[in-house]
Amino acid sequence: MHPRERLPFDPIEDRKPLHFPDGIKLVVWPVLSLEDWDISRAMARMVISPPQGQPMIPDHPNWSWHEYGMRVGFWRLRKVLEQAGATPTVALNARVCETYPQVIAACMESGWELNAHSYEQMPMHKLDDERAVIRKTLDVIEKFSGTRPRGWFGPGLTQTLDTVDYLAEAGIEYIGDWVADDEPVTVNTRHGTIVSLPYTFEVHDIVMMNLQHHMSDAYYVRAMDQFRWLYREASERAKIMAVSMHPYLSGVPHRIAHVERALNEILSHDGVVSWNGVQILDWYLAQRKPA
Repeated sequence: MHPRERLPFDPIEDRKPLHFPDGIKLVVWPVLSLEDWDISRAMARMVISPPQGQPMIPDHPNWSWHEYGMRVGFWRLRKVLEQAGATPTVALNARVCETYPQVIAACMESGWELNAHSYEQMPMHKLDDERAVIRKTLDVIEKFSGTRPRGWFGPGLTQTLDTVDYLAEAGIEYIGDWVADDEPVTVNTRHGTIVSLPYTFEVHDIVMMNLQHHMSDAYYVRAMDQFRWLYREASERAKIMAVSMHPYLSGVPHRIAHVERALNEILSHDGVVSWNGVQILDWYLAQRKPA
């Protein structure tokens, strides 16, 4: 199905406003992505281009950039998130349970939601069998953590035209790949419906730092500008603000203070709380029920 068949056009101004429980004006949704990059293939992203511009395999420089995120950056971010009272959704390549088990054990110790992010960081379009990889992903995370993920982020946010059908078939209840709306919306699949939660490409460290090449403090500046306007609109309807982080970007020394400052300032405002994806999903599903 075309995405417009799955999500008919419905302007936000025509919808009945959603409302959070009393006392909550705005929900911050932090998303922390933990990935596994296979050095036998081209790296998912690059921080330094190869000599003469020709990608080399194995790509040790860019592999080690990601490795720093898991060895050091993650632990720095974990402290910042815990001290700020932020409860992230962890978008998790299932293979991380096998290659970096200490990292996932720390996420579980912190009580963070584990969300499925495919098995490893490879576009869905390049998989020989999407359905098999989806089920393997869910099985591996469930075996390691004892809990089966309810949500999904595609690697690189990739989907084919059939991916959401396979996800719904496998029991996934929400996706974060679409940035088509400010509110959760219901998406049609061949196996019932699935919910799309409002993710972001704007307050997103890959977009700002690795693609747009902004200065380190841009994370704070953009996050605060985004927040101020959403907080203003929150007097009329429920507002959700997603923020995206990757350990090899947000977890480095020259950026972490700006991430910390943004989270602390935003969460200090009256009526602002941090929820994970499952909390947002359950709230939205309850909102949809007839009175």
